[in-house]
Amino acid sequence: MATKPRVKLPGSERKAMAGAKAGKTVDASDQIEVTVRVRGRAQASPEALMKIGAQKPAERQTLSREDFAARYGADPADFAKVEAFAHDHGLVVSAANAGQRTIRLKGSAASLSEAFGVELRHYTKGGAAPYRGRTGAIYIPKDLQDIVVGVHGLDNRPVAKRHSRLRDPITPAARKAAKVKGAAGKPAKGKPAPAKSKKAADPSVTAPQVAALYNFPARLTGQGQSIALIELNNVDNTGKPTGTGYQTSDLAAYFKGLGIAAPTVVAVSVDGGANVPGPDPDSDGEVTLDIEVAGSIAPGATIVVYFTPNTTAGFIDAVNQAVQDTVHKPSVVSISWGGPEDPGGQVDQQFTQGLNQAIQDAAQLGVTICCAAGDDGSPDMALKGWDKKPHADFPSSSPFSLACGGTKLSVTGGAIAGEVVWNEGATDGAGGGGVSNLFALPSYQTNIKVPKAPNGSAGRGLPDVAGNADPDTGYQIFLAGSQQVIGGTSAVAPLMAGLIALINQSLAQKTPGTTAGFLNPLLYGSAAAAFRDITTGNNDIYGKLKGLYTAGPGWDACSGLGVPDGTKLLASVV
Repeated sequence: MATKPRVKLPGSERKAMAGAKAGKTVDASDQIEVTVRVRGRAQASPEALMKIGAQKPAERQTLSREDFAARYGADPADFAKVEAFAHDHGLVVSAANAGQRTIRLKGSAASLSEAFGVELRHYTKGGAAPYRGRTGAIYIPKDLQDIVVGVHGLDNRPVAKRHSRLRDPITPAARKAAKVKGAAGKPAKGKPAPAKSKKAADPSVTAPQVAALYNFPARLTGQGQSIALIELNNVDNTGKPTGTGYQTSDLAAYFKGLGIAAPTVVAVSVDGGANVPGPDPDSDGEVTLDIEVAGSIAPGATIVVYFTPNTTAGFIDAVNQAVQDTVHKPSVVSISWGGPEDPGGQVDQQFTQGLNQAIQDAAQLGVTICCAAGDDGSPDMALKGWDKKPHADFPSSSPFSLACGGTKLSVTGGAIAGEVVWNEGATDGAGGGGVSNLFALPSYQTNIKVPKAPNGSAGRGLPDVAGNADPDTGYQIFLAGSQQVIGGTSAVAPLMAGLIALINQSLAQKTPGTTAGFLNPLLYGSAAAAFRDITTGNNDIYGKLKGLYTAGPGWDACSGLGVPDGTKLLASVV
C-alpha cells in the first residue's frame, strides 16, 4: 500500500510534562483506544449564540439533541473516510456518534503510532503516576486535513485537577499564631501548632444553609430535572481506572442526617471510567462533595455522575456525553475539575478547542455548564513551579461556561455577617479568577471594564458568579464514614448547578421543555440586579502580583458579579 501524503494536525503539538523523564517505548502490542473528532455539517457562530443567550429562556428556540445531531453533527461521508483510514492501518471502529462528531478507533500501539506518525513512550515524574505520552505533533493523511479536527487518547497524562480542599484541622488564625509554614498542619520547628479551640463555634455550614442564606427559591426541589456531574478517574499506565468515586453508604448517611429525601443517583461510564471509591480519599471527597451539595439543593432532581479517565480524550468525551445524553437529558452540568489554560504547552490546543466546542454545543441545546474557577487564586497553579504570571483556569475560561469563583462567608445568628473574596494564602487556597489569554472578550462583558489579559489582549474575564468556598467556612459532607468539611470552588459549581435545576423546574412548570441554558448574557444584562456585590479582598494567593485582582464595586476578576440572590435570579429570567 502506497503511503499517502501527510500533514500536521493543527494544535496537536505536545511537550513532555515538566520534570518528566522519557522511558521505554510503549509495547507494540498494547491495545489503545483513541477519540477522533471530525468537523460538523455546519457550525453555529458564537455571535448568534450570544444573541440567543440575551433572550429570556421562554423566548429562545433551542434544538433537541436529535435535531442538533441532524443539523450540526458529523456527515456520514466524513465518518466513512475515517473508517477507511482505520481499515488501512488495522484499526477497529469501536463507536461513532454523529451528534458528538466523534469516532472511536482501537488498535495496537504499533498500528496507532504508524497511523498518526507519533512515537509513544512511558514517562515518569517523581512520585506521580507514570503515563503514556508523546511529544511533537500528530500527522494525518492530507485527504483528511479538512475533516479531522482532533485526535485524543494517544497520550494519557492527567489533564486536570480537582478544585476542592479538605478543611485543615488548624485554623488560619491558629497557624499564623504558630508561624506555620509549608504544608497544611506542619508547624514551624519547635513551635507546635495549637488545635482548633473546642469552645470556638464551627464556622462550617451545610449546603441547604447556604441556599437559605443566598435566598434560593423555596418550595422547589428540581423535580423533573437531571444534573450532570463530570468526575475524572485516576488511571494506571494502561488507562484502567484506579480511583475516584463515591460510597452509597456515605450518601445515605448524609441525606438522612439532613432529613432530606435522597435524590436518585446514577453512575455512567465514559471511555471505561468507573465509580472506584477508596484508593484516593481526596478525589473521593470531590465526587462526594459534588453529589451531596447538588443533591441537597435539588433533591427532586436526578444526579447523573459521568465517570471518565483524567485524560484529554476522557474529559472531552464525558462533557460531550453529558450534554448530548438522550437518555438522562441533563439540563445543567457541573464541572469541578480544571487547570491553567496555557501552562507552557502542557495542554495542547486541540484539547481546549475540543472541550470548548462541547461547551458551546451545550448553549445550542439549552444546557447550562457550571465550572469551578480554581483554588489557587490568580496564578492558578501551585507555588512550586509557578512562572510568576497570572493564569485563567480552563474550562471555566470558556465564554460559554458559567465560571464559579469563591468567597469566605461569615454567619452569625443564622444571617450573613460578612462575605469577602476567599484568599487564605498558599496553604488554605484562594478563589480563581482573571482574564483569558485564549478566549476573546465576549460581547456580554464589553461594558464592565475587564482588565487586559496577561498577554495584552482583550480577553474573557472570570469568574461570572461567586459563592462560599473557603474550606474554613466550608461545607459539611459525609465522607468515608464520617462528617468532614470541604471547601473550594468545586463546591460552588454544584451549588450553582442545584440553583439552575430549581430555576429549570420553575421554567418548565410555565413552559414545558424550557431551560435556563446559556445564561451569561442575561446575567450581565437584565439579571445583574440579582447579585449581591462582593467588594472586599483579592485573589493574589502568594502576594507576588501586587494585589492582582482586587474586588470592588461591580464585576471584578476575583468575585465576578457577586453572589446570586436565587429568588431574584429566578424572577429575572422568567
